[in-house]
Formats: sequence, structure tokens, C-alpha cells
Amino acid sequence: MTYPFARSLLATTVLLLALPAVPAAAASARPEPPCTSGTAPYQRQLERELRRPVDGIQSPQDCAAIRRLQQRLGVSPADGRASLRTYRTVVADKVRRDPAARRGCPSRAYRVVCVDLTRQLLWVQAGRRLEFAPVPMRSGRDGLETRRGWHRIFWKHRDHFSTIYKVPMPYAQFFNGGQALHGTRHDLFSSGSGGCVNLTVADAKRLYRLLHKGDRIYVWGTKPGTGG
Repeated sequence: MTYPFARSLLATTVLLLALPAVPAAAASARPEPPCTSGTAPYQRQLERELRRPVDGIQSPQDCAAIRRLQQRLGVSPADGRASLRTYRTVVADKVRRDPAARRGCPSRAYRVVCVDLTRQLLWVQAGRRLEFAPVPMRSGRDGLETRRGWHRIFWKHRDHFSTIYKVPMPYAQFFNGGQALHGTRHDLFSSGSGGCVNLTVADAKRLYRLLHKGDRIYVWGTKPGTGG
């Protein structure tokens, strides 16, 4: 004999087994909030990069496209704003992918640290091989420009402190007088340094581990907003 309760329980079990399984990720996924950032200084440049209508005015579609780009490149905050940080990161990614975009830096059989003042990027190459992918950096401000030309690393100091500017210079690698490659916790996308090439602390640490005393550095171009 089959009791009514048992028949009901059996029918419910059969029904549940027949339903399609829902992946846990899909069940927990939530739609992203609306993208609300307004027009920003690098609107046209990012519209062009994203092949959006280039009108210099942020639309909800522009905002969403920029946010997806920021998420892909690891830009924080990924808020859809056409910021200088986002634009420089996009340019760095383009230089990483396109060897033709690296032609401003001389190609040598030995390692060369490439410091592009115009695009405010740094990378390391040996011939056509990238040894350190392009990253945004900050060079000397107007009147204290980073010195152009060929240089060599002549001194390395992991925990250096500037007695002139009274600031820490972690992972410092000096190449011309008091000018060095080093990390900073200040914003790389505003103003300029006192002549040094500033990197995020994480990037400066990786570069410090890669380079050696005597490695060559080539600096060229002009930082936007400076006279030389």
C-alpha cells in the first residue's frame, strides 16, 4: 500500500529532479549598477579607442564601455570615467601589444630601460623582446625635467630617503646625479616629480629585481605641460 503522503513526496522528488540545474555563479550573479560617471578630460580619446561615436560627451553606453575596459585592464576604480589613469593604461596596453609603438626606444642586443616622456610610460626591452611590459610613470615637472639621452644605473638603494625633498624613495635606482627610478605612493597622474622617474611601489619593486648596476636607460620625448 502507498500512503498519500508518500505519493506526494515521491511526486515532488521526481519534479525537482526533472528541473534543469542552475549554476551557482549564475544564481548569485547580479546585474551591474547603472554607470553614471559624467564627461571627463579624456572622453574623446577613449571614445576613439573604443570605436564609439567621438563627440566628447559621455553617454550611458560610453560609460558602460569604458567601465568594461577598466575592468579588463585592472584600472581602479572601474567607474566608467574617462580619466587620465584609464587613458595612460590603455596606451600602455597598446604599446605592449604593438612592437611598432615601441620604435621610439633604440633596439639593442642588450637590455634597455625605455623612458617615454611624451606618453609617460616606461618599459624594458632587449632587441624586440619585452622584459618589462609598459607601465605608466611620472617624470620631472616643468623646470625640473628628467634628463634626456643615454644613462647607466650607477647605484641602487632599496630603502632610500631623499634628504632634499624629505620623502621616501623605495627601490631607488640612480642613473643621473640625483635622478632615479623609484616607487612613490603619490598620484602618478598629476603634477610631476623633482626629476626622478616615479612608478607605483609594486612596479618599482619588480623593476628593482630585474635591473642591475650598469644597465642602460634611454630617455626621450617631452612631458606634457613642460618646456623641455
